[in-house]
Amino acid sequence: MSEEYVPPKVWTWNHESGGRFAAINRPVAGPTHEKELPVGQHPFQLYSLGTPNGQKVTIMFEELLAAGHEGAEYDAWLIPINGEQFGSGFVAANPNSKIPALVDRSGPKPFRVFESGAILMHLADRFGAFIPSDEPGRAETLSWLFWQMGSAPYLGGGFGHFYAYAPTKNEYAIDRYAMEVKRQLDVLDRRLAEAPYLAGDAYTIADMAVWPWYGGVARGLMYGSGEFLDVQSYKHLQRWTAEIGARPAVKRGARVNRPWGDHPMPERHAASDFDRPPIDKAAE
Repeated sequence: MSEEYVPPKVWTWNHESGGRFAAINRPVAGPTHEKELPVGQHPFQLYSLGTPNGQKVTIMFEELLAAGHEGAEYDAWLIPINGEQFGSGFVAANPNSKIPALVDRSGPKPFRVFESGAILMHLADRFGAFIPSDEPGRAETLSWLFWQMGSAPYLGGGFGHFYAYAPTKNEYAIDRYAMEVKRQLDVLDRRLAEAPYLAGDAYTIADMAVWPWYGGVARGLMYGSGEFLDVQSYKHLQRWTAEIGARPAVKRGARVNRPWGDHPMPERHAASDFDRPPIDKAAE
């Protein structure tokens, strides 16, 4: 049995922590190199990657366009999380160096919006879409939106890290976070037994925020953990996951800034980008 770790009085960063993303983790902020961000022709410039956090925003853009909001046209630029997020241009757009980051260039003076929840709220308010106008409905929507912001770190940074990415398996850590993730899945399942969508009868930015993370878990796509978490037992969550995933705009949004898979789309600059033929991997 290994010796128990005794934390020092003052922690210092003197070696990589191990795991999949150890090479890019560091305890300081700010840029590591000079690199400006590209700028396209549309009112909104999105700098992102097709992870769950990135998908929230691209799904929102595609839903806005599908609903007829032509002013929501956007350019989506790929920011790989291999160090590109520490370029000077991206740090200027998001000082936290996390995707996604949005630059709104629709007015006379461009400005940044960072954190996925803030971007969803900004777009919903700008276009008056996917957020109820009545006070109770808006409050319910924002409650579930912020539930996702507070809960997902336990899913990704907690459960996902220790179950899939940590250099060694730790029973205590995996059990601790698996318990919390299953509690969260139960929260969602109980809510979706009461209503078709998280905020009630209407599809909102709350669904767009939660689906990429918890819909991925429900489909068994996150961390190879579907059987471990017994995701099929959450019947109402499964129903909601399938219905949201069948929406054409969700299918499009989930592809954007995704350089992997059968239908990769590293960048998106026009609706016609979705018409490109899929890559035949068998022919590669």
